Amino acid sequence: MGTYITSAFPLVGNYYDKKSVYSGKTYEMGQHGFARDMDFELIKESTDELEFQLKDSEASKIKYPFAFMLTLSYRIIDSTVKVGWKVENTNKETMYFSIGGHPAFNCDLDTYTLRFEKNGNTNSKITANIIAGDGSGCLGTEISTFALDNGILKMSDELFSRDALIIEDQQSDAVTLVNPEGKDVLTVAFTAPLFGVWSPVGKHAPFVCIEPWYGRCDRVGFNQKLEEREYGNTLSAGETFSVNYDIILK
Repeated sequence: MGTYITSAFPLVGNYYDKKSVYSGKTYEMGQHGFARDMDFELIKESTDELEFQLKDSEASKIKYPFAFMLTLSYRIIDSTVKVGWKVENTNKETMYFSIGGHPAFNCDLDTYTLRFEKNGNTNSKITANIIAGDGSGCLGTEISTFALDNGILKMSDELFSRDALIIEDQQSDAVTLVNPEGKDVLTVAFTAPLFGVWSPVGKHAPFVCIEPWYGRCDRVGFNQKLEEREYGNTLSAGETFSVNYDIILK
């Protein structure tokens, strides 16, 4: 059975060699963390809102050393779905984590396109980090720059031949899926520092994922120290990290 939770926690992507080191102890964790494989508790339900909660457990402590409370919320406002993430540090020490989205949207890669925008203006280009070709699922040194026509990027199987495009440095804050007739289908709007665009390699799958991220995979050769991960988040004891993104239907 596959996973259905569209949020990655406490890891986005992969640790280098699937391992991290904290306080001298090594922890192993698979791609995108463990939250998507666990049962959440439904804590709020109404006609337009759902909230789910996950707390640390003996099982999570095997892979991740920290105590936490993770709340996922989904709220419908008119034609917008607001997706919220709240991470509470229930430790007496600083915790380190990543969190990110993994929503998929039905489309034909050969005929649909993506439009990238920042502050209401279309991007003239985007620069993406490329996953290394060594099977590690981590970043290599390769970077690709895509010239855009009025913000538009054409999609294909070849575009995702090396896995996700990882777009850093807040190059865009909105990505719109556009149908073959040139009409907007939906927009994913976010304030995240980076995001991924992904479709399964070589499968010509009928969807694309537009993924706001607060964190990403390690680089090949990274020292594996949890507190030194690029784009990792730091949360002091008793503090809360709270962010959201919007899926706007057109």
